[in-house]
This record gives sequence, structure tokens and C-alpha cells, in this order.
Amino acid sequence: MSRHIAVIDVGKTNATLALVDAATLNEIAVVTRPNRILHGPPWPHFDLEGHWGFFIEGLRTVRTEHGVDAISITTHGAAAVLLDAAGGSAALMLNYEHDGPDALAAEYDTLWPRFEQTGAPRPGAGLNPGAQLHWMLRTDPGLEARLAHVVTYPQYWGYRLTGVLASDVTSLGCHSDLWQPFAARASDLVAKLGMSGRLAPPRPASDVLGVVTPDIAALTGLAPDTPVACGIHDPTLRSIRMC
Repeated sequence: MSRHIAVIDVGKTNATLALVDAATLNEIAVVTRPNRILHGPPWPHFDLEGHWGFFIEGLRTVRTEHGVDAISITTHGAAAVLLDAAGGSAALMLNYEHDGPDALAAEYDTLWPRFEQTGAPRPGAGLNPGAQLHWMLRTDPGLEARLAHVVTYPQYWGYRLTGVLASDVTSLGCHSDLWQPFAARASDLVAKLGMSGRLAPPRPASDVLGVVTPDIAALTGLAPDTPVACGIHDPTLRSIRMC
């Protein structure tokens, strides 16, 4: 019997839920919604709650119509979600194309870990999640006290599905400024920003993060032992093959 993998795929333009046949990698069902930027205060941000409702409804539908054996996650990069100690949102998720961080570029450059440490270039705007984090902490003085966990974007969805905190090493290693890929540890920037101990534990994209929580199983009808892959940044079939 074919295994059906539900793939949560968030690109910069669209958020998609696809059900994929694991043997052939053919799509069985696909639903999509625009990934619109919300321009309300305090900064332009992504509609995480809108996506969440869409994914829950999509999982419920494809489970009813076809069955779901596992869940895989892929998202665009240059993104992280900031959580408070209770696992809720500590701040709205900044649109990485927003030029706000450029206002503090000179200050950030004094903190920026060198390319030799991270392998990450220094583009503008929020393309370095470290620059996003620095700017948000300086822009919202209360954020540092609220912030308990920095979670890379694919693993944010994994956290909501499983309750397990993680960061994907491919997301951390791709111009985040937060990771030393050759040393497999956080970069110097993490401590400089006062974030030591707050970066969610790094995991390989190929790991199974966990199984869906009882609440998610009840909301969607998924089996309680449905596994969720740790996930990876940017659309790829690699995370599908992990399941």
C-alpha cells in the first residue's frame, strides 16, 4: 500500500499543503493560499495564524479523503519565529524583505560574525535572520524579556504539530549569522545578542521530530502516532523521502 505524505510547504508567494505518494512522489491533492504580508504594527509580518488554520483544515480534508501516514515540512529561508516561555508568539514574524534592519546596519556590522566563521554573506534588509533579531530587539524594548526560544521557520510548524522545539541545521547554516557550520555550534552573535540558551536545539533535517500532539490528532483526525519530519528550508523533495 502506498504511503501518503502530507507536505506543508511555505514559499514567499504561497503556502501549500500537498499530499504526495511516497513511492512515486506524485501529488494526490494540493491546496494553496497566498502568503500575503500583513502591514499592521509593529512591522510588516507573515500571517502565521491564517496559515495555521489553513493547514489544519487541509490536513483534516486530505486525511478524510485519502489518509495521511506522515507529515513533512519545507519553508522559505531567511526566517525564524520568536516564542515566549509558554510557546506562544513573542513577536510577529518579520517579513525578511522589510528594510527596517538597514537602519541599524552600521551597528549590526560591529556584531556581525565574520564570513570565515559562518560562511554567510552580508546582504541587506532582513536576509540575515541575525540582523532581523538585532533590529527587532532594538525596536521593541520589551522583546528581550518575552523571548524564550528562537525557532527556525520549518521547525516552527513542526513545533505546533508536535510540541517539540528544534532548529534545522540547514536553516541555521544558510546566511542566518547564528551558526558555525564547521564547528556545529552557535556563532558568536548569539551570545552578543544575549540569546545564549534560547536558540532551539539544532537537529538534522532528516530527523523525525516527533508525533502529532493529542490536540492535533483530535482536530484533524490524524492517527496519534503520525510522525512529523524535522523539515528543511526551501522547497525540496528531500524531506519527503525522510518519512
